[in-house]
Amino acid sequence: MLLLALTAAPAIARQAPFEGAGPGDERPIRGVRLCWCPPGRFTMGSPATEPGHRSDEGQVAVRITQGFWVGKFEVTQADWRRIVGELPGRPTAELPAGDDLPVGDVTYIQAEDFCRRLTELAIEAGELPAGWEFRLPTEAQWEYACRAGTTTATAFGDSLGRTQANFQGEPYNGGLDEGPRLGKAAPVGSYPPNAWGVHDMHGNTFEWCRDWYHPTLPGGDDPDLSSAISTTPRNRDGTISRSRRGGAWDDDGWPCRSACRLRFEPERGYDHIGFRVVAVKR
Repeated sequence: MLLLALTAAPAIARQAPFEGAGPGDERPIRGVRLCWCPPGRFTMGSPATEPGHRSDEGQVAVRITQGFWVGKFEVTQADWRRIVGELPGRPTAELPAGDDLPVGDVTYIQAEDFCRRLTELAIEAGELPAGWEFRLPTEAQWEYACRAGTTTATAFGDSLGRTQANFQGEPYNGGLDEGPRLGKAAPVGSYPPNAWGVHDMHGNTFEWCRDWYHPTLPGGDDPDLSSAISTTPRNRDGTISRSRRGGAWDDDGWPCRSACRLRFEPERGYDHIGFRVVAVKR
């Protein structure tokens, strides 16, 4: 009995923590590959001098107090089928069927449901510890993961070309006018990752964020506007919007900047809008 106790103890001591050891550490959960984003501080938004700067990108200081895991890739059609089942929309010429292509035409509500189901499956499989969950990233988490420690307009510097991201129109701020104009979605991971190993945060598909859209960025510790519906401004038709980030295959380069933010009604989908997940402590 004593011998068994002595031999079992080291195995418990060697159990790896769930958090990553450093930025870019990778972990798969239920087939979804994740990269670690450590706690830290950054400046969210863009300076007024940045080409393409918009009035809703005013800079604020943000502190991310707890590290989180972010999807290495946009959620793919194979991920969706494995976790949910039937794809949310029909294939199009710009987003055909393909396991390694991003899922699109997905509403905010459907994306949140994917996260809920993934959380349940991961907990059942013992791959997600108690107190953790999958969800959509806040705008602060999204931009923090996109920047990966950079302060420039994109994760690759102050310009963006089509060898670095999938977009259709003009390169951003002198980026090289090279690489294909695909005019459609590319398989995830077709373009270089940022410094933390995350792919396609510039271009390919827009990505839903958790926050209700507000024209002023929130700052401070772990800003989260996911429940701030009462202060969300109304669109001209009376609807309200969630935020989306990253640009898409049918855009110019400027909407693909790290700080660029656009809005969309959460009950609507479009083939160039997808998402990626984060795993966070509740």
